[in-house]
Amino acid sequence: MKYLNPILYLLFYVALYGCDNENSQEMDLSGQWQFRTDKSDQGILEEWYAGELPETIQLPGSMAENGKGDDISLATQWTGNMWNDSLWYTSPEMAKYRQKDHIKVPFWLSPDKVYYGAAWYQKQVKIPGSWKNKHIILQLERAHWETTVWVDDNKVGFDNRLGTPHHYTLSDYLTPGDHTITLRIDNRVKEVNVGLDAHSITDNTQTNWNGIVGEMKLRAVSRVAIDNVQIYPDVSNHSVTVKTKIRNFTGAPQQCQLEVMAKGLGDNDQGLSKIVREIEVDAEGQFEMEYSMGDSPLLWDEFNPHLYSMKLTLKSSSGMDTKEVTFGMREFKVDEKRFSINGRPVFLRGTLECAIFPLTGYPPMKVNEWKRIFKTIRNHGLNHMRFHSWCPPEAAFQAADEQGIYLQVEASAWTKIGDAQPIDAWVYQEAEDILNTYGNHPSFVMMAYGNEPGGKNYAAYLGKFVDHMKKLDDRRVYTGAAGWPFLENADYYNSPAPRIQQWGAGLKSIINSKPPQTLFDYSHLIEKTPMPYVSHEIGQWCVYPNFREMAKYTGVLKPRNFEIFKETLEANHLGHLADSLLLASGKLQALCYKADIEAALRTKDFAGFQLLDLHDFPGQGTALVGVLDAFWEEKGYISPEEYREFCDVTVPLARLDKRIFLNTDTLKAALEVAHYGTQPLKNITASWRLVDVHGKLVEEGNLPKRDIPVGNGIALGNIAVDLNPIEQAKKLTLTVTVAGDTNRWDVWVYPEEKRPIVNEDELQVVEKLDVNAISFLEQGGKVLLNINKGDIAPESGGTIGVGFSSIFWNTSWTKGQKPHTLGILCNPNHPALADFPTEYHSNWQWWDAMSNANAIVLDAFTSELVPIVRIIDDWFENRRTALIFEVRVGKGKLLVSGVDLHTNIAQRDEAQQLLYSLKKYMASDRFNPKVVVDKNKLDDLFDYSRQ
Repeated sequence: MKYLNPILYLLFYVALYGCDNENSQEMDLSGQWQFRTDKSDQGILEEWYAGELPETIQLPGSMAENGKGDDISLATQWTGNMWNDSLWYTSPEMAKYRQKDHIKVPFWLSPDKVYYGAAWYQKQVKIPGSWKNKHIILQLERAHWETTVWVDDNKVGFDNRLGTPHHYTLSDYLTPGDHTITLRIDNRVKEVNVGLDAHSITDNTQTNWNGIVGEMKLRAVSRVAIDNVQIYPDVSNHSVTVKTKIRNFTGAPQQCQLEVMAKGLGDNDQGLSKIVREIEVDAEGQFEMEYSMGDSPLLWDEFNPHLYSMKLTLKSSSGMDTKEVTFGMREFKVDEKRFSINGRPVFLRGTLECAIFPLTGYPPMKVNEWKRIFKTIRNHGLNHMRFHSWCPPEAAFQAADEQGIYLQVEASAWTKIGDAQPIDAWVYQEAEDILNTYGNHPSFVMMAYGNEPGGKNYAAYLGKFVDHMKKLDDRRVYTGAAGWPFLENADYYNSPAPRIQQWGAGLKSIINSKPPQTLFDYSHLIEKTPMPYVSHEIGQWCVYPNFREMAKYTGVLKPRNFEIFKETLEANHLGHLADSLLLASGKLQALCYKADIEAALRTKDFAGFQLLDLHDFPGQGTALVGVLDAFWEEKGYISPEEYREFCDVTVPLARLDKRIFLNTDTLKAALEVAHYGTQPLKNITASWRLVDVHGKLVEEGNLPKRDIPVGNGIALGNIAVDLNPIEQAKKLTLTVTVAGDTNRWDVWVYPEEKRPIVNEDELQVVEKLDVNAISFLEQGGKVLLNINKGDIAPESGGTIGVGFSSIFWNTSWTKGQKPHTLGILCNPNHPALADFPTEYHSNWQWWDAMSNANAIVLDAFTSELVPIVRIIDDWFENRRTALIFEVRVGKGKLLVSGVDLHTNIAQRDEAQQLLYSLKKYMASDRFNPKVVVDKNKLDDLFDYSRQ
């Protein structure tokens, strides 16, 4: 491409004066199309493009939305791995859900219709005479998946992109007059295998649909036209580099005039100077220019997402072509072990989006719906979203630009790479197309190939991939993949190591093996990693299903999995507890997320985290890991305001070496803050308070005034509180406030010297229900059966892995990883718990009990037997599981504790207090069980042979 000299410019201007200045024209192709499925792949052989297709369908839309396809059956070949879910096909318990006309699968939401294969779409168009000698482009936004296009009898081409629109040049085929456009769309996984679980195609989440769901149009532009524009901001020099690709389809060099002008958008409506260049364009030209953004351009970030529009106008003897591009002035880069934006440190507080859209089965194509989603994550203190193994549509980028959300985008894959298969080249093409299509969006700050790669040579492949993408486009940061591997040439490392529960760790995880405290962090990982470290998929904490949510599924996906879980709950006489199970397990889930997030915020120079997830993941066995449902709506047990206490721009933090105290102890805490605001905080006096459940003050204080820089690991000071005045067992709450932001931690204080229990000598405490204990009961005695961990028979709960935390991901896809439980449910006002202060749900004072507990299945007993403390079972099983219950045996009264309350009890303050509370209750006249059980039934609960 060359600049024109003044004489050529004059000749060009004279020629242009009399030319057609008609702007680009468009023809909307949405509406009714002719349609036909092609299960046996006969359409090409039989030349269906040459005839009229017999059915009709509405586009944009999917086959499922139009009621097209097959009903689910045992023969359905799902796009998604089954893992342990394959047991559904053989399990006797699931037999009734495998019956024709009553198919229900537990592993993901069920589409009304499924279809995997080729389908044909056809539309007649009339090309106006004004389009003669124009360059005509067919644009199909979000086609799924592989498209082949014919115009009349002429095959035009083929495209198999997933993340970007399909474009076809139809200039040689669409002359003025009537024509037929025929599309063949094939959604099968063929030689390019992106992975059956990749969220770009999987039935786990968005479904492997067939259709087109975005803009569908024909565009007629000048035969010398702007093909692509990429804008590279230079924040320090207040300018941008405009890289323009121009296509010339006239067959001869063309003299052109290119105008470039930027203006601010929204409140930033400042107009900037116009630059005009005269250029000569051969068949294809690349043009680059520097453009000044003025003396003080407004920058884009999460707090102030200022946007600009750049309008380019190209004039030639063939006509005029225009293109407008939205961009932001921002510089997102690596600064040693942290990220920075425009020179300020950034901490990524992110969540995943795994293409979960139950109403449509595909992602929203309108900006407003994405704004709603991004506003929701903002309300929960987040500033980042990772698109797990897929790329969102244009509408998502526009909304993120406006909302100030940092995006990690991936090249639509979760598979084996680097082994010289077709997927290797396809990933490069997909990534390049994503950069060319969405690269100007300031929200697009991070990129990876996809998720958790496999294959023998994936590391070498990804090393080259990173180098290639960094050279191609340096406006963002790159890593090889989400999850692994570490690559020296990557900009950042994304790994699952910094989280409190690892896949496969079971009860040996941080949260299940370390007594309650808030000291742990991931400094040891950060110290040895020479680049920003982002934790991969932290959380994965489950909650019991919300059956009230089922009414929301009014679209193409139905909650048949929820129906199964609800039916089994009701079959076990627990249906009335559905709401309580949700709320109690939800409180534990929120506690686990708070622990996970605070550990990340405590870690000095940590770069950020990516939650799995703020909202539910309804696939992969049904992973109910969100405090929000699949529609990004609240479930009722934690508000956005409560969530932001531990997940926000500024979060006070407390390092406590324990959370369970005796009144002879001193509560000590090192207070600090993580602050990632727009600027440092000046002259801040942090304050703290320790109060009881009624709000009564125990002690309070202020910390020395100080400035707080942008960053984390910022020490505020230490506190120490003498707990001697606490005479009764109490829950206390420590709150810390920094510049108006408050966070809180529950602690418990128990008296070291406990008051004597009246009539305690009337009780018998045993570890086994032996002959002597039965005899004592039959004579009218009171017995506390304190079961050793491991003494419960397998069929009575002995195989249930009890732990403190919620279930990780789900027991199906983790092949039974422990814990198998979702915490406790109790009446906190039950007299048996009067000296063991509790809410209706698990909190940290139950850590010891749940770490030393058996789950006791009561399915063999009458439903009138209501436990004092329930264990919430896995929703796949829904057993009546108890931790503590009471019954009558003969003339006697028996209280059964699934908690081991004798082993090493001298070192277990919570166990001592729980034992005291139970014994005090049993010694009182309030201990009066109503349900009578036979001792032989009780014997069936135990299996002492495993000791």
